[in-house]
Amino acid sequence: MTISANEVKKRGVSLFDNLLKRFDELIINVRGKDKYVVLDIERYKEFRANELDLAYMQTMKDIEKGNYKAQSAAEHIAELETDLKDEL
Repeated sequence: MTISANEVKKRGVSLFDNLLKRFDELIINVRGKDKYVVLDIERYKEFRANELDLAYMQTMKDIEKGNYKAQSAAEHIAELETDLKDEL
């Protein structure tokens, strides 16, 4: 379901409550372009949990492939500082 930013301005956030009873998500369109997504909190929690599960699975694959390195916090910070200097 797509709604315009002007509709949100006119009707306020109560619009979300009414529409989220019928739709899983709302897309807010600003000046003809889809810009924001509104989810109820339960759907957001589910989405976030799935995102974390995916990150965990990707990390486990990296570990299985040996795609990691062990280093101290000080070594890691030094590496990050070097990378930042290289980017600037």
